[in-house]
Amino acid sequence: MATNLAIDDSLIESARALGGQKTKKAVVTQALQEYIQKRQQLKLTELFGQIDYAPDYDYKAQRNRAGLAPDAKG
Repeated sequence: MATNLAIDDSLIESARALGGQKTKKAVVTQALQEYIQKRQQLKLTELFGQIDYAPDYDYKAQRNRAGLAPDAKG
């Protein structure tokens, strides 16, 4: 999809130089990917303190039962 944007050339050039991209398209694509990733991370942090867990849950026992525990022989 072709899109025309009026973006400050100095911002694009600064981002291009900093990120090492060769084209304006690469700069904008990278910026959008990082923006999306950051927003997704922020949404995850909103979950902290909201998820209930069982205080008696023994994750080590579950790991041993599933055969995921490290080999004690080394």
